[in-house]
Amino acid sequence: MAQIVAVTACPTGIAHTFMAAESLRRAAAQAGHTLHVETQGSVGTQDALTPAQIAQADLVILATDVAVDESRFAGKTIVRAGTQDAIRDPGALLARAGSAGAPAAAPQAGPLHVVGITACPTGIAHTFMAAEGLEGGARKLGYTAKIETQGSVGAGNTLTPDDIARADLVVIAADTNVDLSRFTGKRVYVTGTKPAIKDGAAVITTAQAQATVHGVTAGGGADASSPDYVAQAAAAKAAKNAGTPAFYKHLMTGVSHMLPFVVAGGLLIALAFAIGSFQFGDQGIFIYEDKYAGTLGNTLFKIGANGAFGLFVPVLAGYIAFSIADRPGLAPGMIGGFLAGLTGSGFLGGIIAGFLAGYLVLWLTRSIKLPRTLEGLKPTLILPLLGTLGVGLLMMFVVGKPVAAALTGLTAWLQGLGNTSAALLGALLGGMMAFDMGGPINKAAYTFSTGLLGAKVYGPIAATMAAGMTPPLALFLATLIFKNRFTKDEVEAGKAAGVLGISFITEGAIPFAARDPLRVIPSLIAGSAVAGAISMAAGCLLRAPHGGIFVLFIPNAVTNLPMYVAAIVAGTVVSTLLLGILKKPLGADGLPLSAARTPVAAD
Repeated sequence: MAQIVAVTACPTGIAHTFMAAESLRRAAAQAGHTLHVETQGSVGTQDALTPAQIAQADLVILATDVAVDESRFAGKTIVRAGTQDAIRDPGALLARAGSAGAPAAAPQAGPLHVVGITACPTGIAHTFMAAEGLEGGARKLGYTAKIETQGSVGAGNTLTPDDIARADLVVIAADTNVDLSRFTGKRVYVTGTKPAIKDGAAVITTAQAQATVHGVTAGGGADASSPDYVAQAAAAKAAKNAGTPAFYKHLMTGVSHMLPFVVAGGLLIALAFAIGSFQFGDQGIFIYEDKYAGTLGNTLFKIGANGAFGLFVPVLAGYIAFSIADRPGLAPGMIGGFLAGLTGSGFLGGIIAGFLAGYLVLWLTRSIKLPRTLEGLKPTLILPLLGTLGVGLLMMFVVGKPVAAALTGLTAWLQGLGNTSAALLGALLGGMMAFDMGGPINKAAYTFSTGLLGAKVYGPIAATMAAGMTPPLALFLATLIFKNRFTKDEVEAGKAAGVLGISFITEGAIPFAARDPLRVIPSLIAGSAVAGAISMAAGCLLRAPHGGIFVLFIPNAVTNLPMYVAAIVAGTVVSTLLLGILKKPLGADGLPLSAARTPVAAD
């Protein structure tokens, strides 16, 4: 049996990280392997792998959705996968790991076509010097080379799919993490920028001898189930549709950086109301008024409302621009987001400012051509100045007032909704939360709801949190009541789903939906729609955009608390009953019982 070490990590570092780790542990135990798993997430690194464990390991599994440091695994066979692979079918992942480790190809004789990437933390001097070193070294050896630079002005001399397809050798000279997913099936050699600057020809010669094939199985082909292969296919599709901007990706980058500000601000505001209620009774709900200035509750309110909430729109805009134009877009984007607040255009104006800043700076980056020795002026002087000037003028004279009027109209419409209309909106938001459980549609509903907090519209976020808690809670309850509809592993996983449900982590339902989507997903959508509809129709308001059931104990954090609890319970019960009806009882073999089964005759 094998000695295995693994690392799991996802963007948020919460649900998928720990679910993937637990799935791998169980599968390894069943297969008789020794497994040590390190989790990397928002709560820090847990169960960190020791040098001794890595040295003794036969292979390494990286079940991650984000880049992790692979340098400590040098010389080890590495199998790369996503957290979803580990959650859905850890046994298959372990089997794939057992067959991984294709031998390095023999050095190739004759002229080579070399491609590469150079990158350093600042992305200015060493990045371009390393590129020049590799290009000069290739010419010295009689080879052709194309080197992509990844620096503070974004990617330069970008490698196309055709460049990579023709490449005989890939050289990565970088002092930062570089995404290698494009190079599946290619011989890849990784080093730092300094060796490339010192002697590019020597680096290429060493790469010929030591490069290893990236992301292949023992049979020598790209593994169609690996995330590297999926990423390669996605890159090819992106190249085919190069004129189509990735709006969703850029928006979600902004949202993911915005959420900590929204959550921290919302929870501080909720605590301010709680402390105000404790100090001043029923008047504590008005703790934000000037007459309470200097009190702890009023101070916490200012930190949350003026501090955290004051920053979330600039951060949203800044990181949308960062996603589009890299670091040069950050300052113009954040300033544009700040101006959205000044003009009253709120989160809608922030989103527009982020895209304006990103695409303006990207255009400037590509249009302004300077000698390599002067490239450092672009990210530090030229791009921030011109980008901020352009976005600022557009926000102040073109975008701000019309978007502010639209946001005011949207706010007035939401606040004036009747019970029936509110219920329909709540049902729509609730269904979206359960449709893909953390995917694009779920995130769209949550982003819409959190964005309205800045306009003091608290109903939609109440509906989305209630609807987001319902799916994993329903699966927890269903695995208790309808045990014969679930496998033993699913019954055990139901307990974890319950914990995730009360914490407002909808992703806890994903493993169940992945195994039986046609029955599970409609059941969850129905229950979440009911929860959202009841919450909105009852006028429930939520001032803390996260925290799950734990927020309910904070006084005045939820308006109309009894009906809010009723909404969560009703949605959970509806989904639970539908799961019991739609899912079929399982036999001892784990397959659905069917009247069409032929009885086995007795001997």
